[in-house]
Amino acid sequence: MDNDPAGSPIPHSSHWGAFSVLRRGDSISITPHPRDADPAVLLGNLPAVLNHRARIASPMVRRGWLERGPGPDRLRGRDDFVAVSWSEGLDLAAAELRRVYAEYGGKGVFGGSYGWSSAGRFHHAQSQVHRFLNVLGGYVKSVNTYSSAAAAVILPHVIGSQESAGRENVSWHELATQTDVVLAFGGLPLKNTSVSSGGTSQHIAREHLIAARRRGTQFHLISPLRDDLPDMVEADWHPIRPGTDVPLMLGIAHTLVAEGLHDVAFLECYCVGWPAFEAYLNGPDPKDADWAAAICEIPADTIRTIARQAAGKRTLITCAQSLQRAEHGEQPVWMGVVLAAMLGQIGLPGGGFVYAMGSLSNIGKPALAVPLPTLPQGINKVPDLIPVARISDLLLNPGQEYDFNGRRLTYPDIRLVYWAGGNPFHHHQDINRLREAFFRPDTIIVHESVWTATARHADIVFPATVTMERSDIGASANDPLLVAMHPVGAPYGQARDDYSIFADIALRLDVSDRFTEGRSVDDWLRHLYEPTRMALLKQGRQAPDFAEFWAAGELELPTLPWDGGVVRAFRNDPDNRKLPTPTGMVEIASATIASFGYDDCAGHPVWMPPVEGAGSPLMREYPLHLVSNQPATRLHSQLDFGAASLASKVQGREPVRIHPLDAAARGIADGDVVRLFNHRGACLAGAVISDAVRPGVVQLATGAWYDPIDPSADNPLCVHGNPNVLTRDAGTSRLAQACTGQLTIVQIERYQGELPPIRAFDPPVD
Repeated sequence: MDNDPAGSPIPHSSHWGAFSVLRRGDSISITPHPRDADPAVLLGNLPAVLNHRARIASPMVRRGWLERGPGPDRLRGRDDFVAVSWSEGLDLAAAELRRVYAEYGGKGVFGGSYGWSSAGRFHHAQSQVHRFLNVLGGYVKSVNTYSSAAAAVILPHVIGSQESAGRENVSWHELATQTDVVLAFGGLPLKNTSVSSGGTSQHIAREHLIAARRRGTQFHLISPLRDDLPDMVEADWHPIRPGTDVPLMLGIAHTLVAEGLHDVAFLECYCVGWPAFEAYLNGPDPKDADWAAAICEIPADTIRTIARQAAGKRTLITCAQSLQRAEHGEQPVWMGVVLAAMLGQIGLPGGGFVYAMGSLSNIGKPALAVPLPTLPQGINKVPDLIPVARISDLLLNPGQEYDFNGRRLTYPDIRLVYWAGGNPFHHHQDINRLREAFFRPDTIIVHESVWTATARHADIVFPATVTMERSDIGASANDPLLVAMHPVGAPYGQARDDYSIFADIALRLDVSDRFTEGRSVDDWLRHLYEPTRMALLKQGRQAPDFAEFWAAGELELPTLPWDGGVVRAFRNDPDNRKLPTPTGMVEIASATIASFGYDDCAGHPVWMPPVEGAGSPLMREYPLHLVSNQPATRLHSQLDFGAASLASKVQGREPVRIHPLDAAARGIADGDVVRLFNHRGACLAGAVISDAVRPGVVQLATGAWYDPIDPSADNPLCVHGNPNVLTRDAGTSRLAQACTGQLTIVQIERYQGELPPIRAFDPPVD
């Protein structure tokens, strides 16, 4: 849809903010929503998406699969593709789905997806693919997220849920007006608050951090990266050795006990398990500040000072998602809760423990008072599941048993992978192992708008529209603006939306009525909008019909008053408002977890040195810690070819930050192309010399598109800078089996050879 003759702005939305578009011929300009005083720089990536050379123009089938049929194939990711008609591509997909369901049932199908493909509530690829596969008979699913799976498993045991420890209990307003001291483990990085699932109309973190600092809030940043809190809060930076937050927390805890600064009354009234933990803290190997200092490399006197400053004040312990994306990632989250309990702060406004504040834009904002438009996914009749970060294990080890949160499960035998939305070659660790895993299934079908590495490793690729090529409704559970997402332009080439693709396959499989329910896209949008409208009517609020909403472009929704959720209710009435934990209390020690008998997750928080950390033999060969964090210039790997992302590259490659001392020792200058390597793989990146990383640490963000110099090799060099050729594919523990991709160890050297070209954004030859 083009602009009207007057050139009116077209309303739309994204995960990094609501915006409007002006289109002039083949070019577009993006304007952030006027209510957003701190819009995300990521909006600058959007203009590139409509006509970039990386777009997929027509249905494509891998040549080897087309000629030889389904089966394991080591040519995936190395083969070329053949363009086919929509009719032929849909027929091939339908026939293969029919075969696999007939021979193996839903246990033979993995429904891969991730929730970040669109801010729209209808064209949400994860909902679409799961609804489609449920209609066919179900599928093997994944649970939790790469971002926070360890926390999602440990927090229900300890304090009730991830929601009760994150979105519900401490608001940005409370931090700005009531918090005296913030211990920010992993920081509160503004780059992460640019993004929130479903979109945002106001980025508020910066203004609230400024307000808190002006009021006198004292910030302690515990991170190897100085910019994990903005300079304006004047934080005391404690450049901790990566992966050693638990020893620091234990050292603080020991000081609190040794100096009588802990809140004994709170521990007795609101918690269970304190005696067992106290015995560990003060045991034969006491976890005092001197013990902690030797591990985390923060002076013992500083540790004691932090403890004294936190005691007796309105203190907030924040735990970034990054901390739990590492080996034993459950431990810093659990220990953060324990530390907040020892300070007696849990449940107080602006105090206690909060998980993932600063990780997403809408955490710390009030929840909506009306339901959001939501596409029903149906019922999955297949009980089999995997933790989300165990996809390689699933494909490589059918029939193998594994532990997960007290259960003993078995990996099913997957014959077909259907992926719509998401790019596992961004999210997943040890890409060389993932490539091996992707060789194994009979068939991989992918919906994609661009030639990601996931699309290149597929057998059937259907070209999908991007968000600005379709109509949808943008909304988030913690942002009050409902956005009418009008299309900005026509679909690229022959691209279709996921719903249209699934509907055509469903027709071929005689399940069309069950999937579409006889509705067009426009019908669905009206249908999904209606529950929100009816809830507004019941509250006596403005409730325009769909046509009025669509014409207006947006609708303000009411929010609930902030009440601190179940944690504050428990604080105010511990006898009658129990937490949803096994005991109804804060579990400093958990009898449930202890009963699992896991050697890598005990019944209370403990320090367990990582396999690849300080003192390990491997660190003699690979002496630098690599922090692989979220990028500042894109969402995950999305739109890596956009202007904001490309502007950050160094000689076209992802930037890697290195401390001046480490750079000098290796003869590396600012702007050099360097090679990062370890025993799993290697990649090139562009050096940025910076004292914002501590010595002994290099930082390379996730999301550069995987670009192997020789796809036919078994362990090729990535020339573009994808850190997951280096990261370890192992679960956090037997409890959560979560992603450990935040940290690894590497060596780095100046690249001496002729620089290889970057082909990540070039389509494969057809």
